[in-house]
Amino acid sequence: MKVSVITDGKYGERAYALIREKFDATWVEVPDIPPNVVLDDPIPLKIPPGDLYVSYIRHPDLILQIAELGVPMVLGITPGQGILQQAQRVNPRVVAPLTMCSLEPTTGIPAIDEFAQKFGKPVYRVTRGTEGNVEEITVVRSSPCGSSHAGAQFILHKPITTKNLQDFALAVCYECRAPRFGHTCDKKLAGTIHVQSLLGGNGDVTKCCLDVSIQNFLDQLDEVIPQKS
Repeated sequence: MKVSVITDGKYGERAYALIREKFDATWVEVPDIPPNVVLDDPIPLKIPPGDLYVSYIRHPDLILQIAELGVPMVLGITPGQGILQQAQRVNPRVVAPLTMCSLEPTTGIPAIDEFAQKFGKPVYRVTRGTEGNVEEITVVRSSPCGSSHAGAQFILHKPITTKNLQDFALAVCYECRAPRFGHTCDKKLAGTIHVQSLLGGNGDVTKCCLDVSIQNFLDQLDEVIPQKS
């Protein structure tokens, strides 16, 4: 599958490096125009044909211009809900996950679901030793930025304790590339998603009896993730 990572130069490099390991990926740069500058007319863009666009563009008019090409598109940055709605009106195959590490292969859009089998909401496969330490950990599905791998490296050979889970979340947040604006931008949410995935929230991952302090910590994290309506 041909995937184009489209950016204005600020975000996307780390995602591109990982995506190209799994897909036929192309790096595409568009002009870096301040988001508050209104574009009255489309500007010339050299966007190659492909099966999927992963956008890290910040300017709303450029997002809409690329959406009009009709290619399935994942918005890694969404300047606002209104822009997403406009983009979906011209191209129903546009999605905007809360964070890139919350994307799941359940959109019903084949290209996006194929992509989300490899990148999106993390899935860990964990083997614990007799003393409860994380003996082996495999990242089955990673966030595009690679923070899932950073978390895995941190928790390897460590016991599952509240303190280590908190530090695991911090390791994820440190590597997280979520920008600090719009609706796809919450590093705390990224850390929360990864902790829940590590503890068995998705797929073939850790099966363990949690002590009260860890269960309470996990229950608190539930309050961070917006509930689906």
